[in-house]
Amino acid sequence: MKKDRILNAELMRLISSLGHTQTLVIGDAGLPVPKGVPCIDLSVVQGVPSFRDLLAAVAGELVVESAVYAEEADEKNPEIVSFIRRTLPDIPLAVVPHEKFKQMTKDSMGIIRTGECSAYANIILVGGVNF
Repeated sequence: MKKDRILNAELMRLISSLGHTQTLVIGDAGLPVPKGVPCIDLSVVQGVPSFRDLLAAVAGELVVESAVYAEEADEKNPEIVSFIRRTLPDIPLAVVPHEKFKQMTKDSMGIIRTGECSAYANIILVGGVNF
């Protein structure tokens, strides 16, 4: 369910079409996109837009019930994990191996590709409801 901030029409369509328990992925520039899963590729150059920019914007629009990130990020990219926890402070976070994370992306309603080029800067957001 949509809140009100993002200007990109494709991104807004994805967010507003997400139902309860359906997922969307915010991925770094290297996250593979499974065949058949729509991808909104916002990457311009390395680092633009950043994972942080997209997570903050999407979290401002989407009712998030829970989220998933790869356990490798705890060691390889603790700054991203810290940002995730600050941005989604009251949201339950599941941590799974990166290979399982990639498998989970196959069931998402869409992947938003950023220009992020730091390791394991990916998240699966699970849609919630505002009632």
